[in-house]
Amino acid sequence: MSNPNLNDTDLPKVHDFDRLIHEPARLTILLHLFVLKSADYVFLTRQTGLTWGNLSAHLTKLEEAGYIKIEKKFVERKPYTLVHLTVKGRTAFRAYQRRMKHMFDGLDDF
Repeated sequence: MSNPNLNDTDLPKVHDFDRLIHEPARLTILLHLFVLKSADYVFLTRQTGLTWGNLSAHLTKLEEAGYIKIEKKFVERKPYTLVHLTVKGRTAFRAYQRRMKHMFDGLDDF
């Protein structure tokens, strides 16, 4: 049964979402980076449950899009990788968040 007060133009289409963000692993990464100033690889692997290889692959895609910045350095002779959300990434995430909220707010409880 359809809602007579809702038409096709009221809700965003799923294909209108930023697919780079919409992928579950990348969404999880960005959720953490959105609330934190930065995070290192160890923290992100623990929080996301991704392997180092999977995390690296997803971070590469986000970095290529300009959504994150990856900073590599040495701390006490050990490699240390820090990931930051860029202004572009924060803006894209907020747009994604608004679209999702708009989509779910447009649904009635049945």
